[in-house]
Amino acid sequence: MSRHILPHALQIPAIKKLKDKRIVLASNSPRRQEILKTFGLAPDIVPSTFREDLPASSFEDIHEYPVATATHKAVEVYERLVQEDPDNAPDLVIAADTVVLTHALPLASQISYADLPQINQELLEKPLDKSDNLRMLMDLNGGVCEVVTGVSIVYPVISSPGYDIKSIDERSLVYFADNPKHLVSAYVNSGEGVDRAGGFAIQGLGGILIRKIEGDYNNVVGFPATSFFKLLDMLVEEDSDFLDI
Repeated sequence: MSRHILPHALQIPAIKKLKDKRIVLASNSPRRQEILKTFGLAPDIVPSTFREDLPASSFEDIHEYPVATATHKAVEVYERLVQEDPDNAPDLVIAADTVVLTHALPLASQISYADLPQINQELLEKPLDKSDNLRMLMDLNGGVCEVVTGVSIVYPVISSPGYDIKSIDERSLVYFADNPKHLVSAYVNSGEGVDRAGGFAIQGLGGILIRKIEGDYNNVVGFPATSFFKLLDMLVEEDSDFLDI
């Protein structure tokens, strides 16, 4: 078994294809590492140095923003590792970025936010401090938000520039209970939400604020494993050269 494939991994086509390949996660997020390990992947950890400062206002569809950030992170790590040690280049670099949008559109809607200017979808990334965290959570309180994770993978190909990129975005709806302010304040004071997109961690103490979710739970935590493995299986099926360069 490959050092990146754990014994409990399900023997699906993607896992079999990854055997003996060098897999890299371009993130230091313990949450993403834990989700991948749950499904049998233990990649090398090489955090990206990309500044993650793309102007969100430059995207016509805000859902493209985390995908673009994930792509920049994956490409930066791939190019850096190839340059540092061409003989030990990665076979697959995985990157992700998660954002939270207030007042989410329905998952089934095919209408762009640009066509619905009366709906104020505010982009909520990591709060600046506890005061900002409280503001975010009080805005979300009793309402619904949309959690969007962009995932990009980079892998070698023969054609220029020597690698290909595939990306997906996953969207989940999170419904907040109508929480009393003292509960929200107590959560903010715990400090758990300060380094989380949207200012809460559904898998931690923040779960007390949540009434229900629609969509992939792991996506809300930070990595949509189901869609990720579906993407890999699709590439294995449709591209005979995938990971064979």
